[in-house]
Amino acid sequence: MEEAFDTRKLVDHLFRHEAGKMIAILTRLFGLQHLELAEDVVQEAFLRAAQTWAYQEIPRNPAAWLMQVARNRAVDILRKNNLIDRHHRKMAASGDDSDLPLLDSFFLEDEITDSQLQMIFACCHPALDHDDQLALTLNAVSGFGIAEIAHALLTKESTIQKRLYRAKQFIRDQHIQLEIPRGKALQARLDTVYTVIYLIFNEGYNSTRSTEIIRKDLCAEAMRLCKLLSEHPAGNKPMTFALLSLMCFHASRFESRVNEKNEIILLQEQDRSKWDKELIALGYHFLSQASEGNQISIYHIESAIAAEHCLSQSFRETNWNRILQLYDLLLEQKRSDLVLLNRSVVLAQTGSLQVAIDQILQIKHIEKLLQSQYIFSAVLGDLYLQAGSFEKAREYLNKAYALTHSQAEKKLIAAKLAKTNSDN
Repeated sequence: MEEAFDTRKLVDHLFRHEAGKMIAILTRLFGLQHLELAEDVVQEAFLRAAQTWAYQEIPRNPAAWLMQVARNRAVDILRKNNLIDRHHRKMAASGDDSDLPLLDSFFLEDEITDSQLQMIFACCHPALDHDDQLALTLNAVSGFGIAEIAHALLTKESTIQKRLYRAKQFIRDQHIQLEIPRGKALQARLDTVYTVIYLIFNEGYNSTRSTEIIRKDLCAEAMRLCKLLSEHPAGNKPMTFALLSLMCFHASRFESRVNEKNEIILLQEQDRSKWDKELIALGYHFLSQASEGNQISIYHIESAIAAEHCLSQSFRETNWNRILQLYDLLLEQKRSDLVLLNRSVVLAQTGSLQVAIDQILQIKHIEKLLQSQYIFSAVLGDLYLQAGSFEKAREYLNKAYALTHSQAEKKLIAAKLAKTNSDN
């Protein structure tokens, strides 16, 4: 029984780390029009692993085994449908895992050399709607499920299902090829690529999984992709370094955000001695590199906000007025519901608690957000709690509790709800 449990843990671990890479490689080999085939055979490979490894010896190289199984299955399906050419027949002839690294030779080495980074650029096709690009890329490259994409894009799961269906249907109907753009065409996709990397990191930093608060593997993958992008002429830009800086600052706080009971530790209660000084120094290093030129992006501003927190010796000494000014700058470039919410949290810290509450209630479509996105109800409930409005606090905290799937979030919200009863 214990071996079966260990096998499940291994398969789950490999799925998180390898599924996106496998889909990217297979799609690169067989074409973007076969994206759904790549997804299906990868799922089959992991299912087969879960079924066989529990009773047989686990392969010496599990990732290579999975890749081989998925590739062979794809070749079989394409052969049955007479869609495989002589080139792919030659590839399929070898059953040795040792030929797997040769897959890299099919990449355009003079452009982007990493399979997942290539896939991000390819999925960010300008013929697709921007939101469809994001949904497709997060699903195909990082293996995000419907719920994770909906959380990342602050929308309904049904909306994401429609976007994915629409994007894949468009690719099939228009016979869009998986091509890595060059020159100006590559540059035109950079903004969307930044957004994808940013969203991958955010899902790792605030995981939607019920039992995981932080998914360090996702954060590390986003940082790796961004670092790889910064080393390529197309991505060697201030905005890339600003995004890399932002992720370093956030990652530096990992060890202080969760206690040994897997409970969330709020910023004001975190032990700052646990903050990773090397990552903070790296954040400042990349922020310095980002300062070249005249462009100030949203990532520059968000990194500057994160840097302010790292500069403060304690929560009480945080320069909230400076952070509020930075949020005002951010709103000029990115007037999103989440930025407005975060600005209100900062506003409350400057002493304008009621104004902060009022500004949240003035967010467009706030009622819809309160019913669908737990973070809006959670923040509003917390602010009402600080204001001593316990009935209102209970109303919104209960909404937040019902909306979140995270057990750690539920525990934190329950603790706040307890205060509304004991202090009333």
